[in-house]
Amino acid sequence: MAYYMDKPVSRAFSCPALPLTRPSSESAQPRGSLLRRFESDTNAHQFNSPSRHFRTGKSYSGRRKFSNYSYKGEQCLESRASRALYIVPLVAFGALAIYGLIYYDFEESQLVQESAGAFSSEEVEEIMAQLPGRPGNLTPEEDEKLRKFWEMFLQVCGVLGDDTTAAETDAASETPSRTDTEKPKKSRMSLFKKKKDKEKGSGSGTSTPTKVSGMDSIKENDPEDKWGENKAYLETLATHSPEQIRATIWSMVKHDHPDALLLRFLRARKWDLQRALVMLMSTMNWRCSEAHVDDEIMVNGEEYAAINEKSSDPKTKKLAEDFLAQIRMGKSYCYGIDKAGRPICIVRARLHRAGEQSEEGLERFTVYLIETTRFMLTPPVDTACVLFDLTGFSLANMDYTPVRFMIKCFEANYPESLGVVLVHKAPWVFQGIWKIVKGWLDPVVASKVHFTNTLKDLEEFIATERIPTDLEGTSGYTYEYKEPVPGENAKMKDIETKEKLLQEREALYEEYEGKTIEWINESDATKRAALHSERDAVAKKLREQYWRLDPYLRSRSYYDRIGVIKPDGTVDYYPATIAPTAANGTAAAIAAGETAADDVD
Repeated sequence: MAYYMDKPVSRAFSCPALPLTRPSSESAQPRGSLLRRFESDTNAHQFNSPSRHFRTGKSYSGRRKFSNYSYKGEQCLESRASRALYIVPLVAFGALAIYGLIYYDFEESQLVQESAGAFSSEEVEEIMAQLPGRPGNLTPEEDEKLRKFWEMFLQVCGVLGDDTTAAETDAASETPSRTDTEKPKKSRMSLFKKKKDKEKGSGSGTSTPTKVSGMDSIKENDPEDKWGENKAYLETLATHSPEQIRATIWSMVKHDHPDALLLRFLRARKWDLQRALVMLMSTMNWRCSEAHVDDEIMVNGEEYAAINEKSSDPKTKKLAEDFLAQIRMGKSYCYGIDKAGRPICIVRARLHRAGEQSEEGLERFTVYLIETTRFMLTPPVDTACVLFDLTGFSLANMDYTPVRFMIKCFEANYPESLGVVLVHKAPWVFQGIWKIVKGWLDPVVASKVHFTNTLKDLEEFIATERIPTDLEGTSGYTYEYKEPVPGENAKMKDIETKEKLLQEREALYEEYEGKTIEWINESDATKRAALHSERDAVAKKLREQYWRLDPYLRSRSYYDRIGVIKPDGTVDYYPATIAPTAANGTAAAIAAGETAADDVD
């Protein structure tokens, strides 16, 4: 995708085998306007590399430096014809690459981006619902995969009995071929959670999950296992009871449709059931044993950190200060939506200095922001837009450790959550950094990264009136933090009501599991569709019930205080009034500042 004017053509385009013809499955979709848009912006170098400042560089022959207005005697001898021998192939190859990118990089977002500006919100939702592999838009094969994945999940959680082997034999199959005319042998499964299991609570970790067929081949040391998911999967089975696994994964669902959560893992692993289950279990282990997402980060939140800033314990005090410092300065924050309806998370890299915050403080802040952004995803939108603002960026701001952690979060623990990544105003020093970072990225994630240099480039993704002021937009918005309000988390102390709501939610979990088992067992297509609708109805109850439970589980955030996240779960991306506290004037001034002159490399 990137090219560099001072490098040979063979190295300049690093994209592997970009498709240069339109896929047959997409031939019916009108893309002429999209193509014309990209052709018109070619001169703006919207999709060029960060090395866009080519006014000063090597000569085409690679011998020495020159500028557009100062030529050496030797360079003057080069004829226009000889230069054309270099330029014409470069331009031609670039045009072909851009043409290929149009059909390669926009697999999902192109459904909306091409004309989102002219659509109403209802029409945008209708288009988003056309995205493949989502609830309500599954092929028969994908629907069968989902049924089998639920079966595997319920088995490993100890919810399904093993009184049949037929279903288990099918469970690891990668290419289901069942049709309405070929009815499989019906296998009956039922809930076997006994009363003593419920009394045991989360379990002691000694009971063994039900074996899932096809999972015995998982090896800890797999060279293709980038993030060590196989090891985490095996450790999870060894150290967690089925009840613990079930409780943790259900806690991941929150306000989402349960099918939507499982489908994320299936899509991320290209519908490979075995790999999807490994990834799901690895994520569950990371959330409860490593990151402590729900039992520490989200339950404590900003108010707890504000209290701990005054702690006499140096470690506790430092962690709280690091966490809040990043929120107050607005190092990363969410504001509005892009043209595809995705919430936008803006990362202002110039505000980061390596070593200013501890690694744990950086990671907690990152997870906290990702989890909070989840509440801003309104179905059918299920991905976010991440905008890296590199205005004023220098090498003093670069820190590879949090970058790698962020990549791991999105690739291993928050699958299918990135819709698009925009890198805005990358300076020339970033080209070397990008070479390293791109090597860490999964090709699918890398294909979602786009470089924008001007406001016009940014407008391809975000409407001008929705772009913050410091990005040259006309929204009039500038981030200012609003401090926690005393007593805003009072409901978290009401243990009696919390337990009552948790019991109510547990009943809904069991109802959903029961309907799911019926759905798995049912071979008649008509009855199966009816059961699917019943499951959707329970999923709706789960979503509504979550927001009654939410204030007892999650500490209020900045986005709750300013009215973006409403108590009933609705989202107002542009609340009418934002009243930041005066105490943060200094923090706002720091956030608006550029990199100091002595930091520029």
